[in-house]
Amino acid sequence: MIHTLIALVLIFSELSVLAFGGGNTILPEMQRQVVEVHGWMTAADFSALFALGQAAPGPNLMVVTLVGWHVAGWAGMLATTIAKFGPSSIITVLALGLWERFKDRPWRGVIQAGIFPMTVGLVAASAALITEASVHTWLLGAITAVVATLGSVTRIHPLWLLFGGALAGLLGIG
Repeated sequence: MIHTLIALVLIFSELSVLAFGGGNTILPEMQRQVVEVHGWMTAADFSALFALGQAAPGPNLMVVTLVGWHVAGWAGMLATTIAKFGPSSIITVLALGLWERFKDRPWRGVIQAGIFPMTVGLVAASAALITEASVHTWLLGAITAVVATLGSVTRIHPLWLLFGGALAGLLGIG
């Protein structure tokens, strides 16, 4: 158990310092670590925890806490949560201080312009990975495509889309 907790702390601390551009940018590596490298859960389990974390109120990356709970109970939950949010919070506070210090520098705009497309690409990679792990039939693929389209071109709140997916699951569709 102690080896598992140490592994969780190391993995989620590393992910913490890599999570620039939003937490969803680290989902592919998180999934790879907990599913493929350590075998703590299946890809379907990870997708289910991600969906549950998105539906729950609270931080966008509630999946971190749920993964810790799934792998090692209360101790795992605490280990992953502190390891993921502690280092990145400290780095953010320090970086914001430096960012403010150089607010009048011309290079600052160049950096900001480059961060946006990089973040979009990382989020798209996360969406592709979760879709690949979750979609096993043509019907699920169609549902995923419809939800992705609705989420992109309408102003429907994502919770309604999650509710629709849950309802489809309850009705045995997919």
